[in-house]
Amino acid sequence: MEAAPPGASAAIGSESNAALDRLQHAVDGNRHNTGHTTIPELPTPGGRQNREVTEALHSRKADHAMERRSKSAFDAAREAMEREREVMAARLGQALGLTPPDTAALAKGAIPAPAKGHVVVLFVSSSMPVATLRAYAAQLEKVGGVLAFRGMPGGLSKVAPMARLSAQVLRIDPGCEGPACAMRNVQVIVDPIAFRAHGVTRVPALAMIPGDPARAYCEREDESPTSAHLISGDASLSGLLEEYARLGGQEEVRDAQARLDRR
Repeated sequence: MEAAPPGASAAIGSESNAALDRLQHAVDGNRHNTGHTTIPELPTPGGRQNREVTEALHSRKADHAMERRSKSAFDAAREAMEREREVMAARLGQALGLTPPDTAALAKGAIPAPAKGHVVVLFVSSSMPVATLRAYAAQLEKVGGVLAFRGMPGGLSKVAPMARLSAQVLRIDPGCEGPACAMRNVQVIVDPIAFRAHGVTRVPALAMIPGDPARAYCEREDESPTSAHLISGDASLSGLLEEYARLGGQEEVRDAQARLDRR
């Protein structure tokens, strides 16, 4: 590699310094004339360009057919969702015993519960065999009774397991599936307060509760009436009623026993 001629570095440095001085002189002069350094501005569209853009936007043709199809699809989806929500709400209400199904078979087989007096309440558990719960539900339907659970399987935050269990217990035909299945006219309640008030430690257990045991908490009196006796044991409903009568509750169970005898 050849060496640079003597004085080349000095010449390059001198030229660089001179260029920097000229640039600084131009900046200082501009600042002196305007009071600030001018920053180049970006060009803006002129009037003709603005008109062209506006005309292009206005000339776009609206697709009315597409708009009608979109609106029709949206309305149909909303109506379908409303229908599905109503069907699911009705199914859940029937499964939980909140609303009796309106079917001809159920209308013929149901016996109305007494308007006043004592109501048969059978305390049960989701751990009991479904076949046993179904047998009790068939007997309670004859006397206008109620199935009472302490809690819901899976916890109070999960309604679906309780709905499935209630549907299995209340279906007249155990092989039926879907919302058209006829259900027994038996109310199913989840009432830990009633369990505690009656001191239920074993299930099944039978109580004769005055009034409406399925009434909402907010509609009950401060001290709701309780059953005079609590009968526990793995027996049929008629056997539990007989034991209740033996303990002095003949008047309370008279109507329920008469209804069982008529069927």
